[in-house]
Amino acid sequence: MTQSKIKTVFVCENCGNKRPKWEGQCPACETWNSLVEMRVEQNSFSPRVDFGGQVSSVELSSVSTDSEPRIELSSPELNRVLGGGIVPGSVALLAGDPGIGKSTMLLRVAADVATSGGRTLYVSGEESAAQIKMRADRMELPGEGLHLLQTNDLNDIISSIEKDRPVLVVVDSIQTVNSTSISAGPGSVAQIRECTRVLIQLAKTRSIPTILAGHMTKSGDIAGPKVLEHLVDVVLYLEGDQINAWRLLRAVKNRFGSTNEVGVFEMIEQGLVDVRDPSSALLSERVHGAIGSTIVPVIEGTRPLLIEVQALTSPTTLPVPRRVGTGIDTNRLLLVCAVLSRRLGVKLADQDVLVNVAGGLRISEPAVDLGVALAIVSSLRDMAVAGGLAAVGEIGLSGEVRRVSQIQNRVTEAARLGLTDCIVPAKSSSTAPVSYEGIAIRPVTTLAEAIALSLAKDRGRPPIDARVSTT
Repeated sequence: MTQSKIKTVFVCENCGNKRPKWEGQCPACETWNSLVEMRVEQNSFSPRVDFGGQVSSVELSSVSTDSEPRIELSSPELNRVLGGGIVPGSVALLAGDPGIGKSTMLLRVAADVATSGGRTLYVSGEESAAQIKMRADRMELPGEGLHLLQTNDLNDIISSIEKDRPVLVVVDSIQTVNSTSISAGPGSVAQIRECTRVLIQLAKTRSIPTILAGHMTKSGDIAGPKVLEHLVDVVLYLEGDQINAWRLLRAVKNRFGSTNEVGVFEMIEQGLVDVRDPSSALLSERVHGAIGSTIVPVIEGTRPLLIEVQALTSPTTLPVPRRVGTGIDTNRLLLVCAVLSRRLGVKLADQDVLVNVAGGLRISEPAVDLGVALAIVSSLRDMAVAGGLAAVGEIGLSGEVRRVSQIQNRVTEAARLGLTDCIVPAKSSSTAPVSYEGIAIRPVTTLAEAIALSLAKDRGRPPIDARVSTT
């Protein structure tokens, strides 16, 4: 019997492309420094794992459309993002930065399902059972029905699933699981791809929903081959920072629901808890009559949120003034400053401009442009924006205020929190009534009109000229 020859190849961690020698850039996906060395057997093949017996085709007309009931969780925010709950037989991938709260969220999900009467299996390749118990005690989780398995071996995981037949399986994390049939080390492209393939096959065959935790790279991508995201049914990203308590859960892929939903959570001592009214929480610390502060209704997924945009202008001695944006796109901040300077005559050439979205959120939609501009002018003129006023709109390079989507949802959210006025683009006024739920709609066509309506001193007076004085 001939022995298998072992040779060395270099595999791209991003796309899985194989090269005979190391190269600085992967020729397939053009990613730099992504090729890693791997030893493979030329005559070896991935073993076939049989969980369901003989496979046969089925006629499309005979397929039943009656889906199995979803496993609903006690967290409305999680149910919202998942599309109504966990689908039996589905495989989800939860990714996020280290320390963001992935293990905390997964432990709560596993305990939640176990409390409802189903046996759950929590596989940990990074922590011991004692460490997980300490976290559960801090989160005040009962633990009945929740079984812990501390292992990195794929065969042990399969044996435990086949023996216990749990209702839910959680693997934390997929980068630590390894298969003895692959010579590469844990976390390599080959190991992640093979272990994920086997777990997906087992989940589909036994109709056991599985949730995998995934690590993030320095560039913000999920560690491992890009094909990992294509294999699973749901890809979730947990966003936030370790300093701020807010966490956002986004679905970038969902075969069973919408990818437009966003879940809002807060990290407290007992773990991640739902934020039922994010708008009220975000505006709870806002100072009434604060200079350089504007309320902006934005859309996160399909949910309207009211955020506070703060701006501060300060004289600078630097030849090039700074433009610092926290929570917003820096390019949009530069655009707003350029329009204010060029089209409205606002003197920002000798001013540092710092803009911050309170609460630690990051807003990417252009609808926040108008709020940013009003906050900057408010700070520069040392004059507060009128109380009870919200503003939304995209700013064009000519100084016009352009329409935004879902204007009625934004106005409704502003009215729900007791705001009295809302500045909106004039082109959007046809979709919103003149008076909607007790809030006055103030349509504008230019940024100059919005500034004249928003500042407390000039409120109610039409703009005399398109150029706004900064004195």
